[in-house]
Amino acid sequence: MKIIDKLAWIELKNNTILSTKSYGKDKYYIPGGKRETGETDEQALLREINEELSVTLDSQTLRYLGTFEAQAHGHAEGIIVRMTCYTAAYTGELEVSAEIEEMKWLHHSDKDKISEVDQLIFDHLKENGLLD
Repeated sequence: MKIIDKLAWIELKNNTILSTKSYGKDKYYIPGGKRETGETDEQALLREINEELSVTLDSQTLRYLGTFEAQAHGHAEGIIVRMTCYTAAYTGELEVSAEIEEMKWLHHSDKDKISEVDQLIFDHLKENGLLD
């Protein structure tokens, strides 16, 4: 079993969650990405979110939300994505950048538009009254 280790920023507004779609992809994903060699979760997440959405996360407000695992979308059976999720306040204006084509605020009912691991996260948020 191969594990793809990723980080995600959970940004909620009016019981919706910020999601992004990269160029050439068929699903929306919670913003974030992979660590570069030697990076901590905090360093990687701050870098990825700045690259993708042009905002700066406030590391003082970074809070662990949970870790979720599921089959990696678009990969061979048995390749698992492990998504470690954090919330954090940010400064700046949300604006797509780099490989991101579109950002959208999604509801729990939009689960058909997201990857398997994001579906687990959406369910967790709904169970906790954070997502409609």
